[in-house]
Amino acid sequence: MAGGQSLVPLMNMRLATPRHLIDLKNVAGLSDIAMSETSVTIGSMARQRQIELSPAIRRACPILAEATTHIAHFQIRQRGTIGGSIAHADPAAELPLIALLLDARIVVRAADRKRSIPARDFFVSTFVTALDESEVIETVVLPRLSSGEGWAFEEFARRHGDFALAGVAATVTLTGGRYSGARLAMSGVAATPVVLPMAERLLGEEPSRALYRAVAAAATADLTPESDIHATGEDRRDIACHLTEIALAAATERALHSTDRSAG
Repeated sequence: MAGGQSLVPLMNMRLATPRHLIDLKNVAGLSDIAMSETSVTIGSMARQRQIELSPAIRRACPILAEATTHIAHFQIRQRGTIGGSIAHADPAAELPLIALLLDARIVVRAADRKRSIPARDFFVSTFVTALDESEVIETVVLPRLSSGEGWAFEEFARRHGDFALAGVAATVTLTGGRYSGARLAMSGVAATPVVLPMAERLLGEEPSRALYRAVAAAATADLTPESDIHATGEDRRDIACHLTEIALAAATERALHSTDRSAG
């Protein structure tokens, strides 16, 4: 058990009935955060609040820190962990979305082996991952964002702290006033968070509102989110489309400001 913020409610509702519970909180090193020139390595037991407030993470991977602020309420973030959120694999959750967007590596360990799983292969379906029953997450390794890389995280929930109906995360890079790199991912619109290849339509183009609208429309056209008591599938798709426009504009603005600072 990590922070217990997902498991304990499931146990209370008799939706999960584990025969044994092993508390990971006293395992040495699992709460550590380490920086290298190219990556950020976060122990699976690092609390969400710890990540949110870390100056080092805000410098190296600010989109992760920003996304963490959207998780429930701060009391939950005091207990919830990055490893617990990723292992839980809620398709509407913030941290799996960021892991997928940045193609993080999920390092997992069993008694007799250790392996690194790319985020794109880790999330299998709703609440289902590539973890074997004998494995636990040891660390999550994310790339540092480059100095000229713009980013944005947007989500919509009916009330602050509620589960998001849809979420969008994006990173972009500009060279000579045109897009030279772009990634776009969404949550809450499928059984897992998804990376949208339509972001490649930005490459070589100059920023414009019309371009954001076109990419957002293309990215969401084939989505078929399920309807539930919170929203219809059509509503989720429309929300995701709108959030994509906002995210692309915000990420581009950050990239432009970063370029201006570098030039100055």
